[in-house]
Amino acid sequence: MPIYEYRCDSCGFQKEHLQKMSDETLTVCPSCNANSYQKLLSAAGFQLKGTGWYATDFKGGGSAPAKPETSATPAGCGGACACHPG
Repeated sequence: MPIYEYRCDSCGFQKEHLQKMSDETLTVCPSCNANSYQKLLSAAGFQLKGTGWYATDFKGGGSAPAKPETSATPAGCGGACACHPG
């Protein structure tokens, strides 16, 4: 369940509430009972865990992984073709 942050425009009371996404938005301030309790827009806090690709991968300006070289020469190819630039 997400945590939503609310603040009262009347008294300035601010609190986080654990709510389901389907729950109704709170409107009554628990501190002063005014009808001016509003949900705030805040940044989500999360951590990436486990294996996988992260934004920090390849961040050091490194190059892409090297392509594997093919050592097999096709039949009839003397090494002076398009697949073996000289």
